Amino acid sequence: MTLTLRPGGATLADLETIWRGQGPVRLDPTARGAVEASARTVALAASGDTPVYGINTGFGKLASVRIAPEDTETLQRNLILSHCCGVGDALEPETTRLMMALKLLSLGRGASGVRWDICALIEAMLARNVMPVIPVQGSVGASGDLAPLAHMAAVMIGMGEATYEGQTMDGGAALTKAGLAPVVLGPKEGLALINGTQFSTALALAGLFEGWRAARAAVVTSALSTDAIMGSTAPLNPAIHSLRGHQGQIDVAAAMTRLLDGSVIRESHRDGDTRVQDPYCIRCQPQVTGAAIDLLRFAGRTLEIEANAVTDNPLVIAETGEILSGGNFHAEPVAFAADQIALALAEIGAIAQRRVALMVDPTLSFDLPPFLAPEPGLNSGLMIAEVTTAALMSENKHLANPCSTDSTPTSANQEDHVSMAAHGARRLRRMTANLNGILGIEAICAAQGIEQRAPLVTSRPLQAAMAHLRTVVPTLQKDRYLAPDLRAAADCISNDSLAAASGLEMSL
Repeated sequence: MTLTLRPGGATLADLETIWRGQGPVRLDPTARGAVEASARTVALAASGDTPVYGINTGFGKLASVRIAPEDTETLQRNLILSHCCGVGDALEPETTRLMMALKLLSLGRGASGVRWDICALIEAMLARNVMPVIPVQGSVGASGDLAPLAHMAAVMIGMGEATYEGQTMDGGAALTKAGLAPVVLGPKEGLALINGTQFSTALALAGLFEGWRAARAAVVTSALSTDAIMGSTAPLNPAIHSLRGHQGQIDVAAAMTRLLDGSVIRESHRDGDTRVQDPYCIRCQPQVTGAAIDLLRFAGRTLEIEANAVTDNPLVIAETGEILSGGNFHAEPVAFAADQIALALAEIGAIAQRRVALMVDPTLSFDLPPFLAPEPGLNSGLMIAEVTTAALMSENKHLANPCSTDSTPTSANQEDHVSMAAHGARRLRRMTANLNGILGIEAICAAQGIEQRAPLVTSRPLQAAMAHLRTVVPTLQKDRYLAPDLRAAADCISNDSLAAASGLEMSL
C-alpha cells in the first residue's frame, strides 16, 4: 500500500511505518503547486543579474564567485560529485529509505526551489527500491549532511552507487534496470538535495524507534525481576507517583502494577516479610525508566518537528519572491535529541544490569540459588551472562557521552560551529543492540528465578511473557552453550514480541 505524506504533517507513526516497511511513498499531490511555484522563483533569479547564493554563485567560502547562467547545470553537477566524500560502511537500507522520504517531505514544503521532477524521481526510487549506497561517515551535522546526501543525489544524476534487486551497481545502471531515467539538475537543485538534516534525522529516528521498543521491554523485564526476587509492589502505589507528577514515572508504575496484578508470588510474601525496603534497582524502577521514557518522548517530538522541516539553504518564499539565506541546515536540535536518546538508553540498561546482578547474587536474591544455577558448583548457571550485561552496560555508558558539545570549525572557518548530529545519531543503533542484549539476559534470569519459585506462580501477563520467551530459550536445566539463547532473547526485545506477549500498552 502506498503511504501518502502531507508535507508538514507527517507523524512519528508514519515515519516508523516507512522505516520498517517496503511499500511506495509519495507526496500528497496537493504539494505540487507550492513546489512548482518555488521552482519558478528560482528560475527567475537564475536568469537575473543579482547574485543569489547557491543559484548563481559558488558555495560556502566560494559564495563570492559569480556563476554565468550557462554554467548553472555544471555548477550543480560539480557540487554533487565534489561532495561525495563519505567513508565507512554503507547505511542500512531501511534508514536510507527513511532518509529519502524525509528529503521528499522537506522538498514538498515548497521552499527549496526544485522542480516537481526531482520529487517524482525520489518517489519512483522508493517505489522501485533503488537504494543509494550512503557511506555513514563524513557529516558534521551543519551545512546539512552534505556528504551522505550527495551520495543520494549522485544516483539521481546517474552516478554514484546504488543497490537494486539485491545487487550493488553503478547508480545509472540501477536507474536503468528499474526503468527510470536520471535527472539533469537545474539551478539550486543540487544544493537543495544535499543541504539538509535528513541523514542525521533518519539515524536519530531509527535509534528512537528501536529505543522505544527496548523501553517497553524494560517495563516487562523489570516486573519479571520484581517477582523473581520476591520484591515488593508497594513502591508502585499511584499516590507516590502522582505526588511527583512526572508522566513517564506515572505510566511505568501503572504498567508494572497491571503486569504484576494477580501474582501468587507477590501475595505469598505480602505479610511477614522481614525486608523493609528493596534495593533501588527494584524500588526505583518507575523513577528511572519513567524518566528515560520522558526523555524518549521529548526527543521524539523534536525529531517529528525536524522531519517535517525545511532545512536547506537558501529558502524560497514564493509568495513574496524572496530567496533568504539562513541556517536551518544546522542540526543542533537533532544532536540534542540524539544525546537525550543515548542518555535514556544508557540509564535503562544501567538499572536493568543491577537487577540482573541482584538476581544472581544469593545474598540479595531472597534465597534463589547462586547464579540461578541448577546444582550450583557443578553448574555455573548464568554467572557469565551477568558479566556480559556488565560489559554491555559499560560500553553504553561510554557511548552516551554527549556529541553535541564537540564542535569543530570546517570549510575554511566559514562553517565555524557544527552540531556533530550525524555521529551522535549513528551510535544509537549500536547502543540499542547493547541494551537489547542486557534486557534479553534480564528476561532469561527473571524467568529462571520465577520458575525456581514453583509451585508459586507469577501473574497471567508475566506468565504469557515467559511462555513466549520459552519458545526460543528453554529453561536452564544444566550448563549449556548459551550464546544462541542470548541472541534469541535479545531478538524478543528488538522485535517487541516479549512486550506484546505481556499485553503491555504504552505508546510513544
